[in-house]
Amino acid sequence: MRSNIFLLMLGLASIVATSPAQGNSNHLRGETSPYLKRAVSQAVDWYPWGLEAFRRASELNRPILLDVGAVWCPWCGLMDRDTYTNAATADYINQHFVSIKVDFDSAPELVAQLQRAQAVLNLPAGLPLTSFITPEGKLYFGAGYLPAEGKAGKPSFREAAEEALRLYADKGKIEEESFQLEITR
Repeated sequence: MRSNIFLLMLGLASIVATSPAQGNSNHLRGETSPYLKRAVSQAVDWYPWGLEAFRRASELNRPILLDVGAVWCPWCGLMDRDTYTNAATADYINQHFVSIKVDFDSAPELVAQLQRAQAVLNLPAGLPLTSFITPEGKLYFGAGYLPAEGKAGKPSFREAAEEALRLYADKGKIEEESFQLEITR
């Protein structure tokens, strides 16, 4: 009996140790920004801003989900807790997007560029800043806070992400209505 309990506990421990929720599939380990460190244990396969994420998106032919936030932003914390820690939402994101997380306070030039791009495209430009970008760096869709489930007329993350995927399939429209970002770094 004791050996069975031990084996059961050992099996559970190995499942927990390899769970994506523990950050094993997430590329934010080693980042020093408080906002990025807070997301290390999320099941979303986050990358920090950089060429690696854009290369991966190009290899997979997937759009990029870009989340910009800050530890001091209550809506950013709510979106992290409500949306990105939701297992079904994280699975959906990992299947359809390459995801990048950016700390507002650590990348002011990038954030200014993103906010300018969203404003030019008549998209929300506050925090959290949720952007959808092609692997070539064209911002084509965005939003602010998106809950896991739609609330009070606000679309759910999934609804916005489905719209982003629909728009991504229309390359001609992206050429007409997008903003080219500087992606070197």
